[in-house]
Amino acid sequence: MISIVLPALNEGATIRKVIQRIRPANLVHEIIVVDDNSADDTVEQAQKEQVRVITSSRRGKGISMHEGMIAARYDIIVYLDADILTYPKNIVELLAQPILNNEADFVKSYFERQAGRVTQLVAKPLLSIFFPELEKFQQPLSGMVAVRKSMLKDVDFENDYGVDIALLIDAHHAGLRIKEVNIGYIKNAMQTLEALGKMSRQVSRTILQKASFSPAENFETLANIHKISDEMDYAILESINRLQKMVIIDMNALLETDFLLYTAAANNWEQMMIDIYTSGMNNEEQLHAIAAMYKGKSLPEMQQMLDSIPLLPDARATIRQLKKKGYICVLVSNGFDVVASHLKNKLGFDYSFANKLVMEKSIATGELKVPDYFRTENIEKGTYSKAAILDFLSEKFKTPAKNMIYVGCEEEDITLIQNAGLGIVLSTATISARLAADEVIKEHSLKPLLQLTAGVATRQNGTVATKIKRNIGIAGLTAAASLGVYFWLKKSGRFNWQ
Repeated sequence: MISIVLPALNEGATIRKVIQRIRPANLVHEIIVVDDNSADDTVEQAQKEQVRVITSSRRGKGISMHEGMIAARYDIIVYLDADILTYPKNIVELLAQPILNNEADFVKSYFERQAGRVTQLVAKPLLSIFFPELEKFQQPLSGMVAVRKSMLKDVDFENDYGVDIALLIDAHHAGLRIKEVNIGYIKNAMQTLEALGKMSRQVSRTILQKASFSPAENFETLANIHKISDEMDYAILESINRLQKMVIIDMNALLETDFLLYTAAANNWEQMMIDIYTSGMNNEEQLHAIAAMYKGKSLPEMQQMLDSIPLLPDARATIRQLKKKGYICVLVSNGFDVVASHLKNKLGFDYSFANKLVMEKSIATGELKVPDYFRTENIEKGTYSKAAILDFLSEKFKTPAKNMIYVGCEEEDITLIQNAGLGIVLSTATISARLAADEVIKEHSLKPLLQLTAGVATRQNGTVATKIKRNIGIAGLTAAASLGVYFWLKKSGRFNWQ
């Protein structure tokens, strides 16, 4: 049985057609799209095809390939590019059959196409010097390959244009039987000169490092590339959207069940969670203790747990409409970035901000890094505060707090509800959160947010509208009670992430 893995970055225009083209193959048992934190509708388009979609822990093809491998259920994995519409109908059979026939352990594709300058001018000359046994491969940079999952578990995936040549070299070093197969004519988009320059440097660096020839300081490091990529993302969205107004939504406001409570129940961690919340630890210490519980959990496993939690009705459609109205949509969570970013991409948010769960080879180490945007200097320098995100967003995107709308449901949201221009809570919110809010969404849906953002006046002189108080009654008490120990801990002040 075969797993198809499609790493995808901003492939909303092609991803469905690629899936439709490869799905009819008899050998295909599952298709996994690994979204590389796309800025377009890649995730939404892929979900229309009812395939499994996971979100990469950070941008980079190598990370996406590795996390797709972890998620794959079957031993033979076929990697395909998500932007090629001219695959032959038997592409999966061409790549996988040599492995099924026990003729090869690793299958590399070659094809006819209109480009290949980096291959001819950089890759093949360097291979001829350092790895002459690999010079025979016609297209060593091809990303369409098949390999057994068991042979990839100890591979360190490069996270840039060097990933494909690195896999070939690693397979050679491991003594795998490597076969190259012709998959016909392939047509894809031509790279810009800037992209070709970056590709050339990264492929060169990878080959030289695999040959233990050149010190890393002669080339851009992966860390610098990742940082530059993040800054470019911010700059692009700032220039496109002219960030004037913003909707910030807490992750738990979108989920029918709190993610941490759901995973605690699924893993029989309830008592451990209660012990943490009642231990007397401060907010940040609680976060680190909770993160330690997830040690050994893989990224696909955590994202699959999130996918098991029902979402608030109309969430995706509401986010789409808010963006059409000119709002920047931001997802915030006290939880983990690998989960928040997955939900961000599922629903189409522009950004997500959460604590960074440390991952090694896409497996949680149990460590947590609190980002600077969750630290405030207003009271005590460096104090953990979820509310600090408002100052960060205001400075980063030049958007005053009065132009921000915050949607939450819990005690930890109260400061954000009060400091935003318009504070909104859901009907399931705690009583104190409802008292702090300007508006309560009484329907079990996010859709009313569209009407509230269209014409509701924001807080005037810090007073709370009396109509909010009238909305609190038996229903509010019942909703609060139904959440049991979790909200008891919050109301008792033992679990209060302000």
